[in-house]
Amino acid sequence: MSDFIVNIDETNAAQLLIEESQNRPVVVDIWSARSPASAEMTPILEKIATEYNGAFLLARINADEQAGIAQQLGARDLPTLLVIENGQPVDGAAGAQDESQIRQLLAKYLPKPWDGQLQQGLEAMQQGDFTAALAPLRQAWTESGKEYQITVAYVQALIECHRLDEAEAVLSEIRLADQDAAYEQLNAQLALKREAAKSPEVEALEQQLEANPDDMDVRHQLAVQYTNLGQFKEALEQLISILRQDIDHGEGATKKTLLDTIATLGKGDPLAAEYQRKLFSLLY
Repeated sequence: MSDFIVNIDETNAAQLLIEESQNRPVVVDIWSARSPASAEMTPILEKIATEYNGAFLLARINADEQAGIAQQLGARDLPTLLVIENGQPVDGAAGAQDESQIRQLLAKYLPKPWDGQLQQGLEAMQQGDFTAALAPLRQAWTESGKEYQITVAYVQALIECHRLDEAEAVLSEIRLADQDAAYEQLNAQLALKREAAKSPEVEALEQQLEANPDDMDVRHQLAVQYTNLGQFKEALEQLISILRQDIDHGEGATKKTLLDTIATLGKGDPLAAEYQRKLFSLLY
């Protein structure tokens, strides 16, 4: 046994089933060696308990040895699964349950694996540090299967960091049924940021580059302007296109600008990883 998997008997039942359930959910597995279904369910519960690492207590009750406790808890079929919170059973299931059924039952009472990352990102946003919020929010967004409320926070952080193309790409994945007032507000913010990002300097460089696509110096200047505006994908694409033509352009200045831009995005950023791979393929 461990700190989060215990065997229940008369000496510890009150402490672990009632008192401990004031602090965290207690998941009770009432089992019997005579029940094949119990033998199948127990390792699944132990795996999930280990995965959550103490977020809940798995309390195992051998109905053959602790018949009185099992009866008090209302177990009629074996195995029986109960969830206890604040000293009271709040949910449960009788009979054999597969892993997906068990996870579905427990999910209502257990913290999500991504809750810590989400909280870290939201706290950074509250402090105005949107750059620090990006990585944990991205992780929470990915791990949650792109849960809508997390998507809203993630897009907000992207917009505040002027990563407008990425924000637009994430917004485009939101289902029509979820496109509520928050979605409309983010779209409006995105449009305003795009309008504000237009500058005479950038427009002049874009026109020069359109007139002469082979002018690598103008392309480099435009990439720097894009970086200053937070348009990192556009900046990186311009820089990598220069390096495809001349890996040592500007006596290495373009390569350094690319590496500096990647570093600005931060470790673990998928856009940074994408252009690190592209640079690596050019170098090796």
